Parts: sequence; structure tokens; C-alpha cells
Amino acid sequence: MKADEKKVLRLLKTARGQIDGIIKMVEEDRYCMDISHQLMASQSVLRRANKEVLAAHLKSCVKNAQTDEEMEEKVDELVATLDKIMK
Repeated sequence: MKADEKKVLRLLKTARGQIDGIIKMVEEDRYCMDISHQLMASQSVLRRANKEVLAAHLKSCVKNAQTDEEMEEKVDELVATLDKIMK
């Protein structure tokens, strides 16, 4: 992985902490909207982590492809992933 490992790990650990907090909120039968807001915050952090990973993929793996075939394969992978994200 060519992404900034420290940044990605920080984001993932933040999301993990948020999810642990959400689990506790559910166990404590907290207000639904508060739980929903925390879920959205966790999703936002995970999206930022994914953006870092995908940007690194584009800047390194795709950019450094050795052949046109390899480049096309990398771009196809990225397009498929973006398709999943946009659903």
C-alpha cells in the first residue's frame, strides 16, 4: 500500500473508536437520532480513509504501470471500485 500509513491508521482507529462508542450507545438504548449522527460521522471517517488509499493507488500503482495492458487493468479496478462507492 502506497498511502500514508500513519494517516490511514489514524483515520481507521478513529472510526473504530466511534464504532465502539456507537455500540455502547445502542446497548444503553440511546436516542435513535444521536446514534444515526454517530453512524454518519463514522462513515465520513471511513470515506476519508478510503479516499487516501484510492488516491495513493492512482498516484502510484496506476501511474507506475509498466505496460498499457497493466495500466488498463489498474484503471478498470479503480472504475469498478468507484462504481461500488457510488451505489
